[in-house]
Amino acid sequence: MKSLLHSWYKTLCSWRRFIVLCLLCVCCQFMLGMPVAFAGISDDNFEGNVFILYGGNASLVPPKVKLEESLKRDKPTLLIFYVDDSSDCKQYAPVVTRLQAFYGRLVDFIPASVDTIALKETYTPTEPGYYYSGVVPQLVVFNQSGDVVLNETGQVPFEKVDDVFRDLFNLLPRSESVELKRRPINEFSSELAE
Repeated sequence: MKSLLHSWYKTLCSWRRFIVLCLLCVCCQFMLGMPVAFAGISDDNFEGNVFILYGGNASLVPPKVKLEESLKRDKPTLLIFYVDDSSDCKQYAPVVTRLQAFYGRLVDFIPASVDTIALKETYTPTEPGYYYSGVVPQLVVFNQSGDVVLNETGQVPFEKVDDVFRDLFNLLPRSESVELKRRPINEFSSELAE
């Protein structure tokens, strides 16, 4: 009887080892066979919202107002077209965040993901699709009356948009005004690292 128990115990231990080895093999095979899913600022891979990840700005998404509402208000509007898996949009996100840091209380910022624009034959002037030209990033600035004062594609420099806002708010040109500086914050942001 004792030898039977001893034999049974050895068999059970060997089965445990076998099961553990099988699980380890499956885990290793699963991990080695996984495709690489890394994304970065210089590639066109998706990893999340560009404004949150690369602009360090979760306040932009979702926008606080829709374009239709914003055009009825007596405020300028900045409409930015983007896609989350575009390296150009990823690299431009810190510029939009920087603009919002200076003009966020005076201007309605409306990021519009191109992927969410419904395909239609025609759009009304109160819909983002009306202004979309098929390239991202695209920046459209409306004045207080709802007229387009800037419509550019690509990575529009901060200074160009800043000049438009300075004109809309009757501010001094950059060459005549004191340089605005942001207060440092106690967190990492890709906007702060150049």
